[in-house]
Order: sequence, then structure tokens, then C-alpha cells
Amino acid sequence: MNKIEVSLCQMKVDADKAKSLGKARRMIEEAANLGAQIVMLPEMFNCPYDINCFHTYAEELPMGETALLLAELARSKKIYLVGGSIPELAGRDLYNTCLVFDPEGQIIGKYRKAHLFDVQVKGGIEFRESAVLKAGDSLTLVNTPWGKIGIMICYDVRFPEFARKLASAGAKMIFVPAAFNLTTGPAHWETLFRSRALDNQLFCLGNSPARDENASYHAYGHSLAANPWGRIIGQLDEKEGLLTVELDLDQIEEVRQAIPVWRQRRPELY
Repeated sequence: MNKIEVSLCQMKVDADKAKSLGKARRMIEEAANLGAQIVMLPEMFNCPYDINCFHTYAEELPMGETALLLAELARSKKIYLVGGSIPELAGRDLYNTCLVFDPEGQIIGKYRKAHLFDVQVKGGIEFRESAVLKAGDSLTLVNTPWGKIGIMICYDVRFPEFARKLASAGAKMIFVPAAFNLTTGPAHWETLFRSRALDNQLFCLGNSPARDENASYHAYGHSLAANPWGRIIGQLDEKEGLLTVELDLDQIEEVRQAIPVWRQRRPELY
């Protein structure tokens, strides 16, 4: 069981939640029918990526309509499903939250985005998630027949220590629902995913929404997968589509044997 088929659903998010959920259903079913064993959705896939929308679209978990739909799809298609992220309402707090489901439709992981996207780039993007969202405070790893999966969300990928903690805890793959924009995407998207994969000698996969020029936030798209050698093994453009890649997990140990940085680390120095 050293090879696995993974599909990333680069879907266009609609202001109508029902339409977004219908699109997610169709893409997940298509991915599973094509043989995917793990399927991932993008960040905020049931909600426009706009801080003014998060509360309106938020759901209490695990009984919200989105979670129930994802559980049903994971169960009916017998797949592991990394459920992108949605706005989660927990009491008075809002979180950017990813649920992970097993082939029985059970929630086996829940991750709340730890690093909130608060940036101001001169002549580019300005965004402040912390104006409405609360940060999570824990790591999330889930067990699968192919090994452990670590979860991050979007801006988290900029923090190498976070990915290293997941890798040190045994993650062989890091799945990252994300929504980079037209300022940060062209500049950093591919470099960050290649770097996290190369740093930790594992697979790192990023799933973006498709670009919608009519939306208030323009996602970069370009969902991708990077292997332990730091190479991109599959990537989309900005349009809607499925990215399906085969991950050969034997490559992890091959790379770690060839360049044994894990054995050569000097943590007493750093």
C-alpha cells in the first residue's frame, strides 16, 4: 500500500451556499469514481472568502449541513476526505476549520487554522482575518492506511516550524486547503509548497478555489502537489478542475536515505 491516488478539487465558490455544496458533491464523486482514495477540497469552499461573509455562512460542527454532506460522501464513496475549510461557529467564536473524514463517514480529525491571514502588502493585498476569526491552538494529524496525514490551512504553510512539528510527529503527507491571492500567489505559492516538501522530505499538497473574477477576492488557483525531492508532480491553472496525482510513498524513505538530514540534525544548536 505504498502508492495512493489523491485528488484535489479546485472548485469555483458560489455566493449561494447550496450551489457550492452541489459543486463540491459533484467533484468529490467524480474524483472517487476516477479512483481517488483521498480527496481534498479548498479553503472556505462553502463561503466567499470575505470576512464580511464568514458569520453568515458559519455552521456549528459537527452537525452543520456541510459536515453532514461531507460525511455522507466519504461514506458512500469509501474515501478519506479532507474537507477543505469552512467558517465554524463555536459559541460566540468563529474559526476557519477543516474536518477530515474516514471511509465510514466518521470525523477523524478537526483542525482550526492556527495562523490568521493578517497582511498589508503595499500596492497589493490587504486582509485581516483576525477581525472576525479566532486562531486555533493545536496540531492535527490523522491516521490512514498509508501513514499519518498532517493538516494546515493556507497561511500556515508560511511557518516552517509548524510543518516540521507535523513531520516530526510522523506525517508523510501534509494537506493544505488554501486560498492564496493574485499578489501572494504568483510570488510565493509554488516556492512555499516545494520548500515545505523539501524541508521535511514528504508530500505537501495545496488545494485552492478556482478563480472567480467577479468575486471580491480573487484566488490564485494553481492547486498543486510537491514530492519529497521538492518537485512539483502536478499543478492546475486558475480554472476549475480536478488534479489527480499518484503519490509513491516509498520516495519518502528513498529521499531520506539519500540526503539524511533527519539523522544529521543538530537540535542542540538550534
